Amino acid sequence: MNIKEDIRPISYIKANAAEILAQVNESHRPVYVTQNGEAKAVLLDTESYEKMKKALGLLKLLAQGERDIIDGKVLSQEDFFSVMDRGFDNIRP
Repeated sequence: MNIKEDIRPISYIKANAAEILAQVNESHRPVYVTQNGEAKAVLLDTESYEKMKKALGLLKLLAQGERDIIDGKVLSQEDFFSVMDRGFDNIRP
């Protein structure tokens, strides 16, 4: 992380928006926006943002799966496929 490039005050962002957007899209590093010396926002390129959203979604699924295991909400492989077969049998014409 290059502090000089990755942390910018809001006044700089306002005056140099096109430059900052080009930097973010080229480097794929976030820019931290400060206001009155405090971090207030983060600018990300769209590709990095979408990757982050997908990663968070996967982490949520993993956490839910772990919770289901702890709570005993599991099926054996045989039972799972049996349930799936019955469900698909109802769909077929």
